[in-house]
Parts: sequence; structure tokens; C-alpha cells
Amino acid sequence: MAYKPQAGEQMAAPNVIPMADIMLVLLIIFMVVTPMLTKGVSVDMAIANEPRDMQDADKDDAIIVAVTRDGSLYLGNTKIAKEEVTGQIKDRIANKLDKTVYVRSDARAKYGDVVAVVDEIRSAGVDSLGLLTQKKPAGTTTTKPAAGTNPEGAPQPGT
Repeated sequence: MAYKPQAGEQMAAPNVIPMADIMLVLLIIFMVVTPMLTKGVSVDMAIANEPRDMQDADKDDAIIVAVTRDGSLYLGNTKIAKEEVTGQIKDRIANKLDKTVYVRSDARAKYGDVVAVVDEIRSAGVDSLGLLTQKKPAGTTTTKPAAGTNPEGAPQPGT
């Protein structure tokens, strides 16, 4: 009789180390790509105390016009001239039921530039226009100078 060694019970276990490596690589890729997925041009929007929530501005088909600090205009990610705004907006809202256009303006943009863009958008036949702002962070307060003082805090003459 030949000797036949007895093998112990085998335990089937998948090797998860390669899967974990792939998942970590995917996580890093998503962490790098996600900030680049913002719609339109990045601008430092004005801060508002009590903004209204405009969730429709986050939709993929929302029409967003951005006004940068130097007065450049962007429709989505495309830079356009002020004279082209009316035509481009008319083309985009022609087949839409919701004719809302959103304006993202830099807080340091010239007021006249923003008003001119709003006028151009209104002349395109837009039903409603939304001005996008940032919500004031919690815990920050604006201090007003006390009555009888100038902005530097020194008492005004005659008080």
C-alpha cells in the first residue's frame, strides 16, 4: 500500500488586495476630477445675508452667464462678447419651457458691467432672471459703527 498524504481542508478565500488597490486608485481619480466638474467659470460671488435657494441653477440644462472681475462674459464655459449675449440666450431658451437665466457675478465686478449683462438678457425675452450669490458663513457678523462715530471709530465732532 502506497502512502498518500492527507491534505487538510482548503478554505476558499478571494484575494482582496488587488481589488483594494484598484479602489484606492479610483478614489484618488474621483477626488482629483470632482472639483473640475463645476459648471461655468469660477467667480467669487457676492455674499448675501438671506439668499433664496435656487436649486434649478444646479441642473445640467440651466443657462448661467458669468461676469468676471475684469468684465469678461461667459455663457457656461464659453467666453462670449456682450453683443452676442442676446442672440445666444434667444437660441438656448427657444425650446425650453422654463425661460430662466442665472447670472453669476464676481463680487468685485463693476456694477455697470453686471447691469449691462442683465439688460442684454432681458432683451432676449427671458421670463425670470436669477442673481446667484453665496450664503454668508455661519458665525460671521458684520459690525456697524456705533451711532455718533465715524467708520474709524473716532467720535464725530459735536457729539
